[in-house]
Amino acid sequence: MIYPLESLYKQKTEVTGFFYNPNICPLPEYQKRRQAIVDLSTENKCEVIYSEYLPSEFMQAVELNKEQPVRCLICWRLRLEKTAQAAKDKGFDSFSTTLLVSPYQDQEALKKIGEDIAEQAGVYFHYEDFRPGFRKAHNLAKEKGIYCQNYCGCMYSYMERCEKK
Repeated sequence: MIYPLESLYKQKTEVTGFFYNPNICPLPEYQKRRQAIVDLSTENKCEVIYSEYLPSEFMQAVELNKEQPVRCLICWRLRLEKTAQAAKDKGFDSFSTTLLVSPYQDQEALKKIGEDIAEQAGVYFHYEDFRPGFRKAHNLAKEKGIYCQNYCGCMYSYMERCEKK
């Protein structure tokens, strides 16, 4: 959130965050990440809408597609659809995602998913490659003691990370 927010503020863009992450588990991990957003949004004077935590939505969407990259594409679509719908419901003219800051995510796939959803929802998808600010934002978060996750959030990602160790 740090760099995308900084970049959008520099562009004089009015920003409202939307925290919807049914993929994150276990619950204590979700709570740490949510608290990090609460802290950052308070510090940066950014309103955030918090969706209910419903991990069953992620599990139903992924079903048997537990392997990368399929599950990631499904997860991104689920989250961006919900974001676009929230943007439309609130009367916003666009939506985006902080996933675009990560060098670990497939930018082209995210862009395509976002644009497809935008067309369906009637809300513009703001694509911006925020990756140049990743390292700076990560270092700043560490300096401030803001929680930084070490896996995407879903249980499959967590298990894969443990298996690699």
